[in-house]
Amino acid sequence: MARFVIRYRAWLVWLIASSALVAYFAYAIQTPEAARPFMPGKTTHAHHQIELQCMACHAEPFKGRAGIQEACLSCHAKELKAMDDSHPISKFTDPRNADTLAKLDARQCVSCHSEHKAEITRPMGVTLPDDFCVRCHADVDKERPSHKGMDFVSCATGGCHNFHDNRALYEDFLIKHGHGETVKTDAGLPERGLKEFMVYMEYLDGEPITAAQMDGRVELKPTPAVIQNWEHTAHAKAGVNCSACHQVKDKKTDQLVWLKKPDHQVCASCHQPEVDGFLAGMHGMRLKNGLSPMQPGMAEQPMKPSAAHKSLSCTSCHSAHSFDTRRAAVESCLSCHDDGHTRAYKSSKHFGLWHEEVKGRGAKGSGVSCATCHLPRVEFLTPEDEQRILVQHNQNDNLRPNEKMVRTVCLNCHGLQFSLDALADKKLVADNFRGVPKKQIESIRMALEAEQRGDARKADAVSDEE
Repeated sequence: MARFVIRYRAWLVWLIASSALVAYFAYAIQTPEAARPFMPGKTTHAHHQIELQCMACHAEPFKGRAGIQEACLSCHAKELKAMDDSHPISKFTDPRNADTLAKLDARQCVSCHSEHKAEITRPMGVTLPDDFCVRCHADVDKERPSHKGMDFVSCATGGCHNFHDNRALYEDFLIKHGHGETVKTDAGLPERGLKEFMVYMEYLDGEPITAAQMDGRVELKPTPAVIQNWEHTAHAKAGVNCSACHQVKDKKTDQLVWLKKPDHQVCASCHQPEVDGFLAGMHGMRLKNGLSPMQPGMAEQPMKPSAAHKSLSCTSCHSAHSFDTRRAAVESCLSCHDDGHTRAYKSSKHFGLWHEEVKGRGAKGSGVSCATCHLPRVEFLTPEDEQRILVQHNQNDNLRPNEKMVRTVCLNCHGLQFSLDALADKKLVADNFRGVPKKQIESIRMALEAEQRGDARKADAVSDEE
């Protein structure tokens, strides 16, 4: 009997301890700070902000790799579709390419991008050797004699190929834009036309509002400085009164209440695509995953100590009530970032153009701000099937690899050859493009020569037929 009691107690203690551990693990995986002791290793630069939100990637732990793949695509599927992925899953599931699966199973993101393995993680979060292209393209020198003798580690670093995004590197694109000038005569940015779009869609009547017509005076108690700032904003000029941002419905009572400090969700009522971009990028991804706002002090890139504890939101860059887009385009960036590229900006030709535009001496859209390149103006199809130009607020969208910047940014002002050469020159990039590229990317020359050879073969074939 005594043995039974002892054994029973041991089993009871084991059961209680196991249940406690399971409960603690379940709590830890859903509670950011409690999860830290269970981190198997450092995450990549792209994900370190949300590394404590385990559920972002491991929402369904029992689904294994399939569950993680779903998590990857929940954030990146739209981007992969937009960039016309040159290595889609369909390429590897096609029976004609079955042999490639034995060399590189790229059906799963984690085949190449394995988190928590800092010791083998390379740029772009890739955890494969730099020459992994050779696994499938060992015979490329036979297929393309122009590639004979080229090193496989130079496929991407030479400014020629990227695994996912080759929109600015495909042969037809290189041929089409191969004869462009260094600086275009019609250089400049496309017009956003947001106010015109909002009026056209009847979201606004476009009639300006003066300080005398301002609502919310009793509820918000605005200071004279706030009133003056707001009265000169694009919001006031477009008919956006205080209540548009500060008055919302309470979810519990369904009554209208006044908010002292509206958040990004309020901004989304008019600027949904811009907010979606913000939440998808490094600036807003913590908010998207239910964490506290990003602070520059959390970043792995050099940031100014004075900005370390600044919480990032829409109004961090677009200061509340003034919403100065010019300030947001330059000064907001410079107030936090402190890397060499950023510090070199104000002595660059780009800043010179920006300064001239701000002072009214340059044409509208001729200046080059931080936002010009890192928050580019892109064409967007609205849910109403209307085309409009908006600012892509996901600052990480075209950052790496930097050739992604060519189509959306560089070609607004420069020719393709100059753009590729400049982006491939690391020192020039670090100096914020003060100077000219020191080397030339050969891909355009190779594409044009291939076209000439093709034209010659066609001409010979016609001649033979005759």
